[in-house]
Amino acid sequence: MRVRVGLEVLLSDPPRWLRGRRVGLLSHQAATTADLRPAHLVLREALGKNLVRLFAPQHGFYGTAQANMIPGEDHRDPLTGVPVVSLYGPRLKPSPEHLADLDLLLVDLVDVGCRVYTYLWTLFLTLEAAEKAGVEVVVLDRPNPLGGWLEGPVLSPDLFSFVGLCEMPLRHGLTPAEAALLFRKRRGLSLTLRVVRAEGWRRDQLFGETGLPWVPPSPNMPSFETALVYPGQVLLEGTNLSEGRGTTRPFELFGAPWLRPERVLSALEEKPPGVVLRPTAFRPAFDKWKDRTCFGFQLHVLDPRIFRPVRTTLLLLRAIARTHEEFAFRPSPYEFEEKKLPIEIIFGHRDIVYFIVGKREWGDLDFWEKGGLTYYANETASLALYEGGFFL
Repeated sequence: MRVRVGLEVLLSDPPRWLRGRRVGLLSHQAATTADLRPAHLVLREALGKNLVRLFAPQHGFYGTAQANMIPGEDHRDPLTGVPVVSLYGPRLKPSPEHLADLDLLLVDLVDVGCRVYTYLWTLFLTLEAAEKAGVEVVVLDRPNPLGGWLEGPVLSPDLFSFVGLCEMPLRHGLTPAEAALLFRKRRGLSLTLRVVRAEGWRRDQLFGETGLPWVPPSPNMPSFETALVYPGQVLLEGTNLSEGRGTTRPFELFGAPWLRPERVLSALEEKPPGVVLRPTAFRPAFDKWKDRTCFGFQLHVLDPRIFRPVRTTLLLLRAIARTHEEFAFRPSPYEFEEKKLPIEIIFGHRDIVYFIVGKREWGDLDFWEKGGLTYYANETASLALYEGGFFL
């Protein structure tokens, strides 16, 4: 049975609360129906001139901008003529004047199941802005492509940034609507928040089992295979290793001109399950090590149900740091954070540097097992909402 996303559910039986209201839409080109009709086009068709304004997250409405503080620009959508407001520079949330003439804000965002991916934080800040403006928010839900599993450390509050503004693990297991409900509860918001649920999705389903097409939600997320490795491989953004940007396999490929794959394989503390590390070489066309031949690996995930992206990348980083004196951590700034170390805000805990360079061990980080995946037990953050029937 194919999953029906919230957008399709809404269009199949338009509710009364949608009629005659002036609507904004926070979305992007990856949000489509199952037959690949973009959300903003079908909603323009359904609402006519009542679709007043579009809001775009990082990478722009059509996913054309690269990552890390490359701002989007306000413009007019060429297909509908509707104004588009960028929420990734010169601002990170809607200004009061952008909401003043709206009755309702629809949200239809394609997330990839990783806390570092910024679309959820655009939603987080938009909820706060909508609360102040008295605007109702409706989230058109979509499946989490990585299913309902969790992995990785819970973000420490002292490391909040635009890659994390609420305590959640790296692989967070939430749908966009569930995240919105979590944010409302954590922030104590009182705004009206409706959810149009996706139909037919189960928490044990990965994206390939939904029957939905993959449309890249950002320039370096070309496939579901990319999303599978991203919760771990995004850690490489905090180092001097290429994470494969500038290639056709970002995040699946990684390495550096000085990296020696045989040293890494010999230094691994354990064999990562569900994945093959294939030694290879590549030459990025842009970003880190542009036009330089890099040696490293491609990650081939053979069994996504036992593959553990965060633990896999931690194993690799420890092996690389142990065997290559050229390895280094990337300095600030990163995603509008000027002081905190990028690797710390990405991972979510300050012990990560000591762990990678071998001054902390797995037991020192208090890792523990649950549901076949790894969590970090953080006294200042609780997974009670996840464990206590929070999910819709």
